Amino acid sequence: MVRSEDIGGATGGVPQLGLCMMYPAPGIIEAIGPDWDWIWIDGQHGELGYGDVLGMVRAANLIERPAIVRVASHDYGAIGRALDTGADGVILPMVDTPKQAEAAVKAAKFPPIGQRSYGGRRPVDLHGRDYTGTANEDTLLIVQIETPEALVNAEAIAAVPGVDALFLGPDDLMLRRGHPMAMPKPKDVLAADMQSVVAACARHGKLAVTVGIGADMFELCLRAGFHLIVAGGDVFFLADGSRCAAAAARRAAAGTTAAAACVPAGKVAGRFSPGWRAGRSPAPPPRPASAGAECVRPTPASR
Repeated sequence: MVRSEDIGGATGGVPQLGLCMMYPAPGIIEAIGPDWDWIWIDGQHGELGYGDVLGMVRAANLIERPAIVRVASHDYGAIGRALDTGADGVILPMVDTPKQAEAAVKAAKFPPIGQRSYGGRRPVDLHGRDYTGTANEDTLLIVQIETPEALVNAEAIAAVPGVDALFLGPDDLMLRRGHPMAMPKPKDVLAADMQSVVAACARHGKLAVTVGIGADMFELCLRAGFHLIVAGGDVFFLADGSRCAAAAARRAAAGTTAAAACVPAGKVAGRFSPGWRAGRSPAPPPRPASAGAECVRPTPASR
């Protein structure tokens, strides 16, 4: 993974693309993780416990991709525990002030920069007892800019020693401005927010990170100059892949009678009729398509 000291160097200005993981399935990382440059393991909003995170970090290690774990809070112990899985970094949500950023550094970095507790079982097993010698450089501390207050303080947060990157969280930021989550985000406002965070990072030699899922969002991220962009996720691939496959199968089956001959009569057949749940529970609403998603199988070049 690109480090802050590598900005403008080895990557040649090309952003590194991240895969977001929210379901506890290391096999997904093994299967599709190699398509991506780094893995974001979402321990805040994902359906993940400690054992799940540990297994997913191991899967990322297996495919030789950096694993970055988002923790659920600013808790000192939670930050250290995430790093003790052997993760390549942590993402800390809702960092609004330089003081909060300084507390994050204290938890995520060893002395003399911070006060991270020594003795993580997996780091010792993998790297020996002197893993602290390079841990501060080898792991990233990424703080999220997700509120109007944080955006105002982005410059001061980026200036905090030990903070390696700022991660613009557009959803929470827009929510706190009163913008409905189901409505498209205004591109002009997003572009200004992105430019503000990227500029703060550039002035202090820090990495700029954000989410760019969907063609329009990804284009905004590219134009703004982000170094790390989350451009895909297990949730989107599962939902969109299922929707596309089901739609294609239904189109192929429409107007045919072959399928009907395969369904036995009686109670079982009734369960396969469109209204079999009537009187039991309401039918679920149609699943919305992800923003910018199309039923198009990616070409090798696009992967």
